[in-house]
Amino acid sequence: MYKGRDYIYDATAHLTEITGNDIEVYSNHEEHDAIITINGTDFIIEAKAEARATNKATILADIRNYNSKKPIIIIAKYIALDIAVEFKEKGINYIDVAGNCFIKHKNLFIYVSGQKIQRISKTNQSRAFQEAGIKLIFNLLKSPDTLQLSYRELARRTDISIGSVSNVMKELEELNFLLKTNEKRILKNTNELLSRWVVAYHDVLKPRILRKRMRFSNPNDYKNWNKIQLTGLSDINLWGGEPGAALITGKLKPAVFLIFTNSTWQFIAKKLKLIPDEEGEVEIDYMFWKEEKKSEKPVAPALLIYADLITSGFDRNTQIAQNILSNELQYIK
Repeated sequence: MYKGRDYIYDATAHLTEITGNDIEVYSNHEEHDAIITINGTDFIIEAKAEARATNKATILADIRNYNSKKPIIIIAKYIALDIAVEFKEKGINYIDVAGNCFIKHKNLFIYVSGQKIQRISKTNQSRAFQEAGIKLIFNLLKSPDTLQLSYRELARRTDISIGSVSNVMKELEELNFLLKTNEKRILKNTNELLSRWVVAYHDVLKPRILRKRMRFSNPNDYKNWNKIQLTGLSDINLWGGEPGAALITGKLKPAVFLIFTNSTWQFIAKKLKLIPDEEGEVEIDYMFWKEEKKSEKPVAPALLIYADLITSGFDRNTQIAQNILSNELQYIK
């Protein structure tokens, strides 16, 4: 168990104190975050900093990917009440750091609720998961080869200061997401890094890059969105979210239309004949990254499309997001 997952011990210690059950933790395991034994039964541990709506789909996908005869328990610092209820209804075992739990396997049944726990702030205090860190991690996950670039070049590509690059890289190393050798830098635990980045992107950066919500003035544009020529406009404009996924996979009919632009929302609205509407189906976001090469299709990076789909809250998007993770993002393991 690496630094940052000591909450596994806290959670099991509190559960032991509450229930009196005999619980042992085995953290020196290469394949899993840990294995715990409760009253003689072994459980594989899937450790998460938190479990809530924005990363629920990722967590469920992670536990589905386990190929083991041993039962699984999700252990998290914080589990939102609605997610805990959903886990219980679906028969998914969990423990939070306060000792709240649902564990059911054969003759073993433990259910604890009502133990108070301080909720983790959505704005993660770690600098690595604040705005500058989110932008840098995005570039490292999107293009792993950039990991070997100088701090000065990384600062240029991410539009953050060299000092911020240095601080974030140091923190990633402390969090066991980055390994530095004499020859190169290596990203570690990338699946967990992706999960934490997605939550931070959704909670911290996403509200800051949102420029305007709009709707199509012509209903036919909704039906024929794929005929809209984004590449014919000045500056850079790319489909993200559902339309981006539709262009990549061909397996999704968009209902919400996300456009990333390095122009103004007023320019896009005029060119595409959009009308401001807080409940509209079109979202205009600022393109916070730099395009180093021209894309064949007017689509945002697959990493962003995945993040917006997996946090959308719509089950119809979850499988498409997993397809993108397995194909376009298969290098993140």
